[in-house]
Amino acid sequence: MNLKDYVAEIQDFPIPGILFRDITPLMGDGEAFHEASQRIIDFANSVGTEVVVGPESRGFIFGCPVAYAMKIGFVPVRKPGKLPRETVSYKYDLEYGSNELHVHSDAIKPGQKVLIVDDLLATGGTVEATIELIRRLGGDVVGCAFLIELTSLEGRKKLKDVEIFTLMSYE
Repeated sequence: MNLKDYVAEIQDFPIPGILFRDITPLMGDGEAFHEASQRIIDFANSVGTEVVVGPESRGFIFGCPVAYAMKIGFVPVRKPGKLPRETVSYKYDLEYGSNELHVHSDAIKPGQKVLIVDDLLATGGTVEATIELIRRLGGDVVGCAFLIELTSLEGRKKLKDVEIFTLMSYE
């Protein structure tokens, strides 16, 4: 199955000059969504995943089916003020401003093998921050899985010591 057939291209969204890759048609098609999830599950099994971590919010959409199918846990990584118990946080810089991510302080056990799942690898900032949070808790990041990688933004360079799996690549 060619998953790119289920990605809509939207010109000038969210601003003029941007070509937006919309994955909601893939999510809305049961066979395509199953196929994408299964490919990530196969990768997760190959790296010995013990828990799946997903950054807000599309990491939830793709990480949860992987964790469910593998009968392992899912850990959400969220923006400030969204998690009810004690958290560990990581603040990082963006091109214009900064962002902050949080995870529950007891969400990852020391030595636990973690797979990060998200929809997009672009500049790598969000996943780099997620990796830092996992490592602060003693987790072992065994890989990162993405639906789409925008190769021209070179996010992979920030993740040089982590195995990366992508279903689709675009310049």
